[in-house]
Amino acid sequence: MDFSAFSFADLLPFIAIGFAAQMVDGALGMAFGLISSTLLVSIGVPPAVASARVHVVECFTTGVSGISHILHRNVDWKLFGRIVVPGVIGGVLGAYVLTQIPAETARPFVLGYLAIIAAMLFWRAIRHEHKEKKPKIVEPLGLVGGFLDAAGGGGWGPIVTSNLLVQGASPRKVVGTVNTAEFFLTTTISATFIASLGLGSIGAATVGLLIGGILAAPLGAYVAKLVAPKTLLLMVSVVLIGTSIYGIYKAL
Repeated sequence: MDFSAFSFADLLPFIAIGFAAQMVDGALGMAFGLISSTLLVSIGVPPAVASARVHVVECFTTGVSGISHILHRNVDWKLFGRIVVPGVIGGVLGAYVLTQIPAETARPFVLGYLAIIAAMLFWRAIRHEHKEKKPKIVEPLGLVGGFLDAAGGGGWGPIVTSNLLVQGASPRKVVGTVNTAEFFLTTTISATFIASLGLGSIGAATVGLLIGGILAAPLGAYVAKLVAPKTLLLMVSVVLIGTSIYGIYKAL
């Protein structure tokens, strides 16, 4: 790998995007994969290659983010154990499917579902009716979230975070737990992609996203610790509504 071939001008836009995407992901538990994958696909990178590159970056950003959330005591370890194993299984299946058969057909329907979930969260945030309770449906969320994350280049955070919040889980604990579990998910997905596609070229986009994401990861975890539950719910719903509507528009 000849890093001298990457000029700062080539890296800067991707560093900025990686920083912004990881700030949102670290604070709200979603959006790094969606933002980064959308960018790469929009400039002509094939979906499987874009998803592979984003997950390679996320191996590092989620590692730093997970450590930061652990230090800030944002992780519910019982909930972590319930989502990480099915998440990894779903991620392996999704990565394999994407390298064999395009999985974009279901994307508009998934995004439409996420938009409805986001509207429910937005309504709860405005009325402040979020009563914390233990979520009952967890393992299926991990499986579906992992599959869609690999197959669609992003989806772990929107699927798992939003649904756990709807069930009444603590916003701060959900964000920290989902981000920490994502490290194991992305590492497994990346290994599956590399086994199927080969290493290939990393490129300036991947290096830039990696630098920006690592710089922002500790800050995102700190923001999640400070922000009030009502505000966190409102921010999650707004980001989810925006990404879902934009994704539906691009898919159609």
